[in-house]
Order: sequence, then C-alpha cells, then structure tokens
Amino acid sequence: MDAINETIIEAEVLEALRTCFDPEIPVNIYEMGLIYGTKVDPDGTVTVQMTLTSPSCPAAQALPAEVGEKIKAISGVTDVKVDLVWDPPWDPSKMSEAARLQLGMM
Repeated sequence: MDAINETIIEAEVLEALRTCFDPEIPVNIYEMGLIYGTKVDPDGTVTVQMTLTSPSCPAAQALPAEVGEKIKAISGVTDVKVDLVWDPPWDPSKMSEAARLQLGMM
C-alpha cells in the first residue's frame, strides 16, 4: 500500500469514527475527544487508541466493538486493533469546541 492509499484510509477512518456515538451523549466519539490516535500500517492494519468517559461507562464493550466494525468495512482495511486506554484519563477539556457548543458547555 502506498502513502496515498494510507492517507485515504486515514481520512475514511476519521469519517467512520464521527459516526460512532456514546449512547448517553449526543456527540460523536471523535468530537468528544475519546480518540487518542489512529494509525494505518502499509499492510492495511488500522490501530485505534481510544478511551471512554469513565471506566464504568455502560458502553465499555459495545463502543470499541462498533468502532472496529465500522473501520473493518472500509475498503483497503485488512485488520483493526482497538486499544482501550485509560491514561491519560478523559476529561471535558479533550472535547472539541463544536462538542462543547452542542452540549451547551460554552
């Protein structure tokens, strides 16, 4: 896979992440700041580092699985690894300005 394809897949991954929502919050997980990083390897493997708003989040099992499924559906993706991390802990400062606006936090 060349750098152009990796860039296209990366853009499609970010687009897919913007379609994933925590069921309790009406803002996508990307704008919530729950995605700490994405990486597309030359072999088509996508790695996502993400967190949740808290370790006791009711979506702790469903949300990472949804992320993996949506990314696997992207053309050129051969494998997906979703790493759920807790460090650094999520806090509202990680939210985008658009997310804070949507939630009335501005």
